[in-house]
Amino acid sequence: LGVANAAECLGYSGLDYIIIDTEHAPYSEESTIEFIRAAKLSKLSPFVRIKDITRSSVLRMLDIGAEGLVVPCIESVDDVKLLVKYGKYAPLGERGFFYGRAAGYGFEDFTSPLNDYFVKCNTETMIIPQCETMGCLENIEEIVSIDGVDAILVGPYDLSIALGKPGQFDSAEFSNALIRIINACKKANKPSMIYANDIEGALRNFDL
Repeated sequence: LGVANAAECLGYSGLDYIIIDTEHAPYSEESTIEFIRAAKLSKLSPFVRIKDITRSSVLRMLDIGAEGLVVPCIESVDDVKLLVKYGKYAPLGERGFFYGRAAGYGFEDFTSPLNDYFVKCNTETMIIPQCETMGCLENIEEIVSIDGVDAILVGPYDLSIALGKPGQFDSAEFSNALIRIINACKKANKPSMIYANDIEGALRNFDL
């Protein structure tokens, strides 16, 4: 929607979180920080879908206050390990230290001692790989079990394309893929999430 007022208004809708899309939408850190600020003022948890698995993409969005990162185009277990390395503090990862907006620029009580701050960040910042490629699907059990991965979000359109069934969400291939992802998440005791176009699609996915 492109304006901070939209994020603010969504706070009155009863939502728990919103996802700010910087993969497909033309938003930089400068605009995203305003969406994050508006969301938090409205008691929404702001997640950000980043554009790629690079250290700068991960760090910048976490430092400006993203409470979770949705990460597209995951192809392998190594991709996810790199993501955890960049996005989690020691001992889980090697996130570069910075007292950014999420830390009150170092003035929040929870920022000291550092080890406690690291635990808080690692616990309360979600790393959410997006399952939308065959590489991710074929390794989903190992990916979701990685310490530092907090949930899986399914990208239904790209996943259906990867399966050779573009947009055919009622196909056996797509349904079986969803069931595999859901079962892997349940076994790892981690949430599974999926985009839905409409109420009917959302209800259908809840029934899986």
